Amino acid sequence: MTPAERLRRYAELAVRVGANVQPGQDVVVTCLVEHADVAREVARESYRAGAQHVVVLYNDLHLRKAAVELGPESEIGWSAPYLLDWIKRWSTENPALIALTGNPSPTLMSDLDPALVGRSDPRDIRAAFLENIQGRHVNWTIVAAPNVGWATEVFGEPDMERLWEAVGVSTRLGEKDPVAAWREHNEMLQARAETLNELAFDAIRYRGPGTNLTVGLISGSKWRCATFETAAGIPHVPNLPTEEVFTSPDWRRAEGHVRSTYPLVAAGTKVTGLEFRLEGGKIVEVDAEIGAEIIREQLATDEQAPYLGELALVDGSSPVKQTGLVFSDTLFDENATCHIAFGAGFPEALGREVPADELLDAGINMSAIHTDFMVGGEDVDVDGLGSDGTATPIIRGDVWQL
Repeated sequence: MTPAERLRRYAELAVRVGANVQPGQDVVVTCLVEHADVAREVARESYRAGAQHVVVLYNDLHLRKAAVELGPESEIGWSAPYLLDWIKRWSTENPALIALTGNPSPTLMSDLDPALVGRSDPRDIRAAFLENIQGRHVNWTIVAAPNVGWATEVFGEPDMERLWEAVGVSTRLGEKDPVAAWREHNEMLQARAETLNELAFDAIRYRGPGTNLTVGLISGSKWRCATFETAAGIPHVPNLPTEEVFTSPDWRRAEGHVRSTYPLVAAGTKVTGLEFRLEGGKIVEVDAEIGAEIIREQLATDEQAPYLGELALVDGSSPVKQTGLVFSDTLFDENATCHIAFGAGFPEALGREVPADELLDAGINMSAIHTDFMVGGEDVDVDGLGSDGTATPIIRGDVWQL
């Protein structure tokens, strides 16, 4: 297919499979200025799907750098009130949300104070986004926007065609019928989730180089997979690609130490060699080759930020993993291997409706932040533990065992 045909097909996947835009619905696209070509095609496809209004919110990492480097202290993490008010209204306006990712300047902030960089995300806006997602007010998806800077980070040269090929493989774009391919894939993930739910493990244990971590699960909680549903009943696929089955653990139950197996991007900056030690559910020590201070700032966001909100299991059959690439983009790297997130959990994991003010007592972590870090790989064993401590292998040698 031609580049124009590929872009159209990719936008169709984002709009009709990912966000599942409904006729008459408003659509919000969040992106960087370097993502403009993909954003424009997503807007066109949204109108084809019947969208009433499409609003594209462009951001620019160079403006964030200017604010950190030259702005007053009050500018760091500031949320524009007009944007914040609008985002809060999404709980009743219920737009579709399509977020584009793909860092065009991974080293842009490397010469700045990492503590300031770690605080540079607009905190109140980020919290409002999470509230809309946790409240199931929006049908949302995150998709990548290939760009020259990202291609250079992955390949050492601005090979956009090679990056598009890798993105296409990862998102099943080359399938004869991508929509049908995604439907079949989601059924496989659902079968994995159902198996884990039937086994009803008490905890998940990770063991490998630099890792010996046990995380307790909430009694009766559910493992989930690709397809979400809004409170109004609109199904959507939050991540394209998505290869995970996931749940929210009991935020009070995590002990041990864990080493990230991939770099991650936090506040627009690459973090490498990340290591955590946890006691009583809480991250109490942080170390990293690069970026430890950025992570420490995120963990200081609020009282619950240092506790875990997600466990996700991914094996080596993932097309993302099979590309053999480190994408240096969380959307892709978290779908190449198992990952964990600190910060906000998913209330849906309880399998029942629980009032927001009772979620912490029920075991679901509540925070204004949610940061994923990758912990899996061929050298990492993942076990499910019964209440009596009996271990059942889930992943060995990057191969699903159940």
